Amino acid sequence: MSYAFTKRDLVQLDQRGISRDRATSYLETFARGLPYSVLDRACTVGDGITVVHPTELDRYVGLSEEAARSGRLSKFVPASGAATRMFQSLLVVQASAPKPGAGLEELKDTPEYTSLKEFLADIRRFAFFPELRARMKAEGLDVATLADGGIYPEILSCLLTGQGLDYGGLPKALIKFHRYGDCGRTAMEEHLVEAGAYVTDRTGKSRVHFTVAEEHLEVAARHLAKVRADYEDGDLRYDVTFSVQKPSTDTLAADMTNDPFREQDGAMFFRPGGHGALLENLDDLEGDIVLVKNIDNVQPDHLKRPTILYKKILSGLLVELQSQLFDYVRRLENERPNEVLLDDAMHFALTRLSLIPDASDPAMNAAEKACFLRQQMNRPLRVCGMVRSSGEPGGGPFWVRAADGSVSLQIVEASEVDGRQTSQEEIFRSATYFNPVDLVCGVRDATGKPFDLSKYSDPERGFISIKSRRGQPLQALEHPGLWNGGMAHWNTVFVEVPEATFSPVKTVLDLLRGEHSSE
Repeated sequence: MSYAFTKRDLVQLDQRGISRDRATSYLETFARGLPYSVLDRACTVGDGITVVHPTELDRYVGLSEEAARSGRLSKFVPASGAATRMFQSLLVVQASAPKPGAGLEELKDTPEYTSLKEFLADIRRFAFFPELRARMKAEGLDVATLADGGIYPEILSCLLTGQGLDYGGLPKALIKFHRYGDCGRTAMEEHLVEAGAYVTDRTGKSRVHFTVAEEHLEVAARHLAKVRADYEDGDLRYDVTFSVQKPSTDTLAADMTNDPFREQDGAMFFRPGGHGALLENLDDLEGDIVLVKNIDNVQPDHLKRPTILYKKILSGLLVELQSQLFDYVRRLENERPNEVLLDDAMHFALTRLSLIPDASDPAMNAAEKACFLRQQMNRPLRVCGMVRSSGEPGGGPFWVRAADGSVSLQIVEASEVDGRQTSQEEIFRSATYFNPVDLVCGVRDATGKPFDLSKYSDPERGFISIKSRRGQPLQALEHPGLWNGGMAHWNTVFVEVPEATFSPVKTVLDLLRGEHSSE
């Protein structure tokens, strides 16, 4: 397929750092569609899910702490999302321009009534309540009195708009999640506290990287400058860096005939490429062992212990596996493979890394084993925490069958499964584990050189969705998800972690859950 881009189109592409070939590939993807993942079975304990035995805990914690002391560990937090979705129901009400002093009864027949009623009833429990109260007091208003009376317009205006706290416009990283006395702590601050507990080196440096939207970069940096002294002391200091999603990772939108979707002035329209675009940000870090966790999955201090413990367990397990893996890689490259080495390496690949060759192949001879092992072992390694499924929306761990007949461990989202096939839908629904985005990633090879992570992504695991602009439908393409297709060709180990390590905040009312209580 070829597309005749205009001179103006080519200027647009050049400004974003997108090649003509890449733009053409986007249009080709829309035309042919993307294949569904083929699920073989859901992962279970002993069949894709590893359960750490209590006797192994101290060893893994020790390995993690030594790796941290030596400066090998860092933390990567995808924090690009705005808080808009978190406050969506409140924003809908606020956007309807209610009259000052309007009461809840005016909304009784709307979908937002119940959530707003709960929000007002429990407003004193939110970590941002003291700041909201002070801001409204300066305007001569008492937030508690208004909330008790079901009067909401003034409260929503102060909470959500730039005239007040601007929570409708801030990134989720800067929303106060937890209260400690009269002080609130943002999601960013909670991640700093966590990082101090498990990625600090022997010099006291704790390395944390946040990805943020470009429009939030300045406000995020200001917030960090304001609060970092509250968490640093003589034994701990933070090395915090930020990055933004690159314009070159934006994707070209298409109309319903698979041509570029154009603005009214004829310019092509681009959309952000989803969190899979952050693979380049992770690659650019050139880290060693990188711990990945979403911005909205944090706990208050008195509930952090399981999270800190299992971050160390996952890290220590990766350190141990990586050491063994590197040893096999070096020996396979530097020694003449013998039967004992090949059998030992194959046993390690099968039992510890779940590397299973094409079942249709005959029994491998020595040369085939050596080739298979060299190709499969010399890849990035990830150890992924998995929690018992509790009905949270999202993906989970599965054995997925590739076109060549081989199966591998993959994290799969519902949108990647062909729900029209009953067997595939049944396998997806049979999953007993859920992906909380709790990853430890080894991104260097046996020589210490960073992998080129783009080489281990599966471009066929992107996402196409139907959106609209100016009332017109368009096709939107997202890159393969960071921990889905973005890491499809990594060596992967799934490990059961406690549910206590997973407490996401998708809506503001999630902050009322017990796991976000600071008491």
